[in-house]
Amino acid sequence: MIKKIVLLLTILLANFSFAQENTASPYSFYGIGSPRFKGTNEIVNMGGISVYSDSIHINVLNPASYSNQLITSFQVGFTSNFYKLNTASASEKAKKTTFDYMVMGFPISKKVGVSLGLLPHSAIGYRLSSDTRSVDDLTKQYQGKGGVNKVFLGAGYKLSPKFSVGMDFQYLFGILNTQSDVLNQTIIYGSREVNESTVSGIAINTGLNFKTKFNSKLDFFSSVTYAPEAKLNSINTRNVSLVSALANGTIVQASENTEVIVADSKLIVPSKLVLGAGLGNKKWFLGGDIAFSGTGNQVNRFENYSNVSYENSVKVAIGGFFIPKFDSYNSYFQRITYRGGFKYENTGLVINNTPLKDKSVTLGFGLPISGTFSSLNLGVEYGSRGTTNNGLIKEDYFSINIGLLFNDKWFRKTLYN
Repeated sequence: MIKKIVLLLTILLANFSFAQENTASPYSFYGIGSPRFKGTNEIVNMGGISVYSDSIHINVLNPASYSNQLITSFQVGFTSNFYKLNTASASEKAKKTTFDYMVMGFPISKKVGVSLGLLPHSAIGYRLSSDTRSVDDLTKQYQGKGGVNKVFLGAGYKLSPKFSVGMDFQYLFGILNTQSDVLNQTIIYGSREVNESTVSGIAINTGLNFKTKFNSKLDFFSSVTYAPEAKLNSINTRNVSLVSALANGTIVQASENTEVIVADSKLIVPSKLVLGAGLGNKKWFLGGDIAFSGTGNQVNRFENYSNVSYENSVKVAIGGFFIPKFDSYNSYFQRITYRGGFKYENTGLVINNTPLKDKSVTLGFGLPISGTFSSLNLGVEYGSRGTTNNGLIKEDYFSINIGLLFNDKWFRKTLYN
């Protein structure tokens, strides 16, 4: 039965994942969009830490964890995001429901595990307007959609009972669409510029895990992951046309498109180093990560803005879980996994000399499916990004995430038919 459910979800998600706008953040205006994947549901609900791994969950953030797989795992996740966007003088609301991931992991031997899947890497989804009629008689409207997705195949190898290593090979691909309309109140027609970039490229992520006894009751976990800088090829096209504004404010196209030749380009996915450590056992765990990322070289795919730059980014995350009694036969509630976490990040994006910062708290629950190692995972995240100072937008967000974990014994010969 579980295999049939997995097959159905695979077919549905493979078609669904490429047709949606995965964000409503105005900060997705820059570069290749806002980063999207924070980890599978249970990782997100622990603040996004990557240091913890076990034998039934897939920790996609660290490929060394794949070596722990004892049975086949299949995970999918969805999130509903609710945004409140605030400037110094106005406020707007938005919401998005998105597909987050589809991953699978299984053991090859006692020392080797493999994982593969489909993840969103970044997303564009904004609608912005600028009214400078009091200065130059211009009004401008911007909108964008699309994003970069990632398929990966990775393996982890257990060097010893304490050490394991792993590597992911990733193929990134996607289409980014942006549109800008400029109207002058003294002229009948305005201009529209539509840019499209088809991006693709190869990336890798490497990991190392170390686990040992801290004392007779506790284990010590530590991890290192490193993803070197990756280059994406961007095939760019541009079309321009005339537009006009109707009485109700709607902007409509007033001429045929004219293609303008623009050069193709290279986009940089910056390098990333993550260090993690924690203590725990089968009943509870508490750990933390610190992540360092370099800078990309593309603030915008076609233009560089004088008020925008990038700096190295830093993220600190702390989180963990607690299970009252994981092997309880009498109480379902004692087998529920309770998760929580916190993160603080300097994203590396600097606008009007103001670094963009992001902070959030998370809470989640792992609800076991009786008679199996599978579970339904629920979580919430509340956070804020940006500020209303210096002409920026403060983005308050609330997310509800749902993850499904299916575990089964695949690829093993049965003794009896």
